[in-house]
Amino acid sequence: MPLRPDRMSREGAARQEARLTVLQLIASLALLLLGGEILVKGSVAVARRLGVSPMLIGLTLVGFGTSTPELVTSLQAAMMGAPGIAVGNVVGSNIANILLILGVATVILPMATTREAFWRDGSVLVAASLLLLGVVLSGSITRWAGICFLALLLAYTGYAYLSERRGRSAAAALHAAEADEVADLPPRGIGIGAGIGLAVGGIAAVVVGASLLVDASLVVARAAGLSEAVIGLTLVAVGTSLPELVTSVMAAIRKHGDIAFGNVVGSNIFNILGIAGVTAVVTPIPVPAEILQFDIWAMVATALLLVAFAMTGWRVNRWEGGAFLACYAAYLAVQLSPDARQWLGLA
Repeated sequence: MPLRPDRMSREGAARQEARLTVLQLIASLALLLLGGEILVKGSVAVARRLGVSPMLIGLTLVGFGTSTPELVTSLQAAMMGAPGIAVGNVVGSNIANILLILGVATVILPMATTREAFWRDGSVLVAASLLLLGVVLSGSITRWAGICFLALLLAYTGYAYLSERRGRSAAAALHAAEADEVADLPPRGIGIGAGIGLAVGGIAAVVVGASLLVDASLVVARAAGLSEAVIGLTLVAVGTSLPELVTSVMAAIRKHGDIAFGNVVGSNIFNILGIAGVTAVVTPIPVPAEILQFDIWAMVATALLLVAFAMTGWRVNRWEGGAFLACYAAYLAVQLSPDARQWLGLA
């Protein structure tokens, strides 16, 4: 029996919408990746020309700058009334940074760290993760919680800078190396004017990319029958983590495993205290029940697993990187499998 014209028209429109959504997703991810990279590159170039120390550049611009896509995406999602994407992006990015990004980088090159550098930043990561858990269990991230997060981020950054400035510690050397790693990437020898242009262009690309990603993710969620939280925890989280992926993989290929390790830890701290903080100050964020039941606990467990692996000889070996990747595959299976979610009481 031939299809009726109106049904053919609806199916054609649906296929056209699907194609446009795929193109929108590709464009958004490309803009986020490119924008995040040139934003950090331009900012580092300007800071170096102005005489800012490599240590401070690595601690702030590099460590936090790669999290700009997460920040803009969570802000736009919250303001568009999509709290599942806003919160899911923060929680999912922290999970992906350790299990996926650090897993891939460690398989390429085992990650060594020092006791001194890890105790300070690693302990802050665990404390921030537990703090977010406590706030999330209340059911929402309030404006006051956001203010506290930002105050803690400022205190942590100030303490880290002052402690590293007093003595040339292993952590200071690591942050300085992060700045040098970015400065060595092409294009090199950027002046102040060009650096400002790159930074502004990067911000514009990230803003546009984040808007496209949120819009496309909402379409995908409706079409696939998935919640906004699941899309935020998976598609959006991985998409906004692309700058960290590129930075960490390139550092591993260059045999700078400590830089890849520090990049992930620093980005995860900023995701919690900075991104959740800024977003909650702009608009308080209700937390979806499924994130309360499972994902926030998975994020804390992931941070603790990283600590456990790092403390065994102060390095993360290839088999541990493989374990990270296996855990992330299992996590994605839970998120995308209705049967698994139903069995866990998340459906």
